[in-house]
Amino acid sequence: MTTDPVALTADLIRCPSVTPDEGGALVLLQGLLEEAGFACTRVDRNGTSNLYARWGEKGHARSFGFNGHTDVVPVGDAAAWSCDPFGAEIRDGVMFGRGATDMKSGVAAFAAAAMDFVTDTPPDGAIVLAITGDEEGDATDGTVALLDWMAEQDERMSVCLVGEPTCPSEMGDMMKIGRRGSLSAWFTVTGTQGHAAYPHRALNPMPAMARLMDRLASHELDTGTDHFDASTLAVVTIDTGNPATNVIPAQSRGTVNIRFNDIHTGAALSDWLREEAAKVDAAFGTTTEVKIKISGESFLTPPGPLSDLVAAAVEAETGRTPELSTSGGTSDARFVKDHCPVVEFGLVGKTMHQVDENVPVDQIARLKEIYTRILRDYFAG
Repeated sequence: MTTDPVALTADLIRCPSVTPDEGGALVLLQGLLEEAGFACTRVDRNGTSNLYARWGEKGHARSFGFNGHTDVVPVGDAAAWSCDPFGAEIRDGVMFGRGATDMKSGVAAFAAAAMDFVTDTPPDGAIVLAITGDEEGDATDGTVALLDWMAEQDERMSVCLVGEPTCPSEMGDMMKIGRRGSLSAWFTVTGTQGHAAYPHRALNPMPAMARLMDRLASHELDTGTDHFDASTLAVVTIDTGNPATNVIPAQSRGTVNIRFNDIHTGAALSDWLREEAAKVDAAFGTTTEVKIKISGESFLTPPGPLSDLVAAAVEAETGRTPELSTSGGTSDARFVKDHCPVVEFGLVGKTMHQVDENVPVDQIARLKEIYTRILRDYFAG
């Protein structure tokens, strides 16, 4: 049996699955997987569509899992595209469309590899595909819902590979063995409104906000660890919304985002942010409300059998030894890591989320070959 991952990628791109719409992508995959002998279950929660597919016995001691998503970000200005964002047009060996890189090609590659593998060389074990429609959204009812359902049903993955784009420049040059944590904090500094000509009768929140943002941005969180770069804090906005030049505003709002390594936890950083706000309030007499959202903690799958398995397959198929990295943003691997060891490997991600997002079709075929080798070597081991 030969499943064409390029044709499957095109079929998935033609499904307009902009978060939170399923768009037909999971329906398409379920039909193909069931035809190949996978037991499929829709694990939808709170309007979010998810698909769980397993070939082999439930609870088998050896179970290889793939995780990915079929939802995509909005197209933005459709007029800026040189083609239909959901047309899957191929020009000069390159396929264009929303999700071409992130990550319908990755899903197509691992689904095609899994279907062909179980048909041609049925393994002694199980293969699991956990595919969500909520990675590009709030990610509260996607992979999290799948893992919750798996726990309830006693479904397991021994190890998991997330098929997100991981390579910065060339196919095979990087895989992810962990991710930094992510935290956003919103500060509302409150003073007392007044006339700009009589500042002594008011309490201006702006100097306090400026001091707070400067303290946070100037602070060195760390210098990095063995597997992680230094943590970063970015001031992303300061908003006061005051159109008048003769009015001291009552409030000012500021937001920061922190990407942190394994030195820190979200809770410890939250405590630090609140302490800094309290120090500024004590100095200026203001009152600061702090709201914090921890999108994910940092995690690391230490180099070992899983990363060795994936790296060996990548090198065999591409001639490149992938760098073991923890760089970049967050992914659903931050949820999978609580279930089983997880790494990430996928395509070059240069055009993801861009206008005219695209992928060379030969990379899709190569990715299927890499995933097939990984499955073969895993079950042969």
